[in-house]
Amino acid sequence: MNEKKKIWTTQTLITTAMLAALAGVLMSLEIPVPMMPPFYKVDFSDVPSLIALFMMGPVQAVCVEVIKILIKLVTIGTSSAFVGDLANLIAIVMYIFPLWFIYKKMGKTKKAGIVSLCVSVPLRVAFACFCNACITLPLYAKAMEMPLDGVIQIVAAVNPAIQDLTSFIILATIPFNFLKIGINYFVGFLLFERLRKLNFVKQGIML
Repeated sequence: MNEKKKIWTTQTLITTAMLAALAGVLMSLEIPVPMMPPFYKVDFSDVPSLIALFMMGPVQAVCVEVIKILIKLVTIGTSSAFVGDLANLIAIVMYIFPLWFIYKKMGKTKKAGIVSLCVSVPLRVAFACFCNACITLPLYAKAMEMPLDGVIQIVAAVNPAIQDLTSFIILATIPFNFLKIGINYFVGFLLFERLRKLNFVKQGIML
């Protein structure tokens, strides 16, 4: 019971809600990437959840991720027949928990943050490849009532080098996820360190 009180205080509830609202707004501000599929867009919605993770812990970070997806669905709906939203929910596991495990294990230092982020990037990219090949692309094709090759042909219209699922993973999924995840991690970690230097954060807890 005491542990639950430490995890959820009035302050952590307010902070989590604010970060979730910010993440929801950022998720709707998507930036198209040249030579990428139309459903591959960069946003900065991982930044608030990354800050929540380092400030308060994995429970609050998961809440930020889940709430931001709900905010997006309520405010602007889905552009991928809910397939992309499902992928985001699945990706939470590969995003939050490896980061937190390494960060906590190494003592929640600046070095721990950098190492955890560097380890998490290839893990998330590898998971994105598996998720796209085995879950999201087949589901997207089914939702659009077209064969998987038809989805690949749509992508080939913006990047002729993509001809099949393998080239889609190599030329689209991998570079896009390295770009998106890398930018979010870089910005999120810089902001967190800035907050720590300004004494908003002490020992991983929001003041």
